[in-house]
Amino acid sequence: MAGLWRSEYYWLALIGLVGLFAGKVTGLYFASLCLCVVVYLVRHLYHISQLLSWLRSGGKLPQSSGIWEEIYYLIYRLRRRNKTRKKRLLAMLERFRTATAALPDATVVLGARDEIDWFNEAAERLLGLRKEDIGQQIGNLLRNPKFAEFLSGTNYNVTVNIASPVIDKGQLEIRIVPYGEDLRLLIAQDVTQTRFMERVRSDFVSNVSHELRTPLTVLRGYVETLGDSGQDLPEHYHKVFRRMEEQTIRMQKLIDGLLSLTKLESGALAPAKRVNVELLLNSVHDEARLLAQDAQTLDLRLESSADLLGIEAELRSAFSNLVVNALKYAREDGAVTLRWRDDAGGAVLEVEDNGPGIAAEHLPRLTERFYRVESGKSGGNTGVGLGLAIVKHVLTRHEGELKIASTIGKGSCFSCKFPEKRLVRG
Repeated sequence: MAGLWRSEYYWLALIGLVGLFAGKVTGLYFASLCLCVVVYLVRHLYHISQLLSWLRSGGKLPQSSGIWEEIYYLIYRLRRRNKTRKKRLLAMLERFRTATAALPDATVVLGARDEIDWFNEAAERLLGLRKEDIGQQIGNLLRNPKFAEFLSGTNYNVTVNIASPVIDKGQLEIRIVPYGEDLRLLIAQDVTQTRFMERVRSDFVSNVSHELRTPLTVLRGYVETLGDSGQDLPEHYHKVFRRMEEQTIRMQKLIDGLLSLTKLESGALAPAKRVNVELLLNSVHDEARLLAQDAQTLDLRLESSADLLGIEAELRSAFSNLVVNALKYAREDGAVTLRWRDDAGGAVLEVEDNGPGIAAEHLPRLTERFYRVESGKSGGNTGVGLGLAIVKHVLTRHEGELKIASTIGKGSCFSCKFPEKRLVRG
């Protein structure tokens, strides 16, 4: 760098000497120096013009000396580095597009106004998008009320299922993932086969349950008859008949639970009606009190006058399951509290007990089918593991949410929260 500036100093010294010589010859020192300064500036203007022309059109690197040679070289090296980086970024972008195009799920990049910025080949196949649709708003191309409501919302933790606009009888599950600044990624998955398999499973469970219900009822009737009429039989036969009766009752509960779940999963939601929560909970309380042990207490506290919009039979099933579970797993002298109260943004039904509690690792799985926790009683598990699954489905159909809190040694609290739009006050 010092050598480059030294070369520039030589230029200045040379022009200065020429100016002094011309001034001595002509006697016009000031004019001669001014002329030398103009010549020096013209040189720089020439190189600036060369630099501007090279930056605009590219081409061969301009030749020069001194500081301008270094300037040309540094800019050339910077441009070459940027060109290499650009090639690398383009290659990465091309690999990304190739990988995204190979995805089986439709992927669409949406802008701030829901306009389409880019989509892959699967979007053409599943959503019917075309290249000329880029720049169009996705809501104008996918005309579905459920999708329009989902797109205008802000809760992207859930998905929406719509009929495919291209595939006959096809079903799509759409998810939106926000990223960047005002950008969103729309992912549509073809779930036609999955939904078909779910229907097959549901129909199978329903048909098998219906087919088993009749022979089980007959079998239970015969077992009860034998148990009641066999007065002259040895005692161990009576024990056998009682055990057979217990198992047939258990199987009947299992079948009834499966049928209820199948109805909740596949049945259409009936028109919501006003449900008198006070009468419903009083009825559930009275029925559950008959199942409680003598030392157990069941307390009902009505702290809200709000009613619910929903289906009374389903709500009764959910509330009853919670109360019966609490009594079933509570201590023999335990206390269960049934509380209906107002809460921020809605109302909550709480079923609280002071039983042994549930370990934290079990809480996320309690609403799974057939998942049960050891009750700690000598009888072991007394349920079939479908009660909380039914509760979860009923709450989902009523836009409610089930929350479970439990502490070992202190008890558990099952909370059913309903939004304000599901409440009727006054």
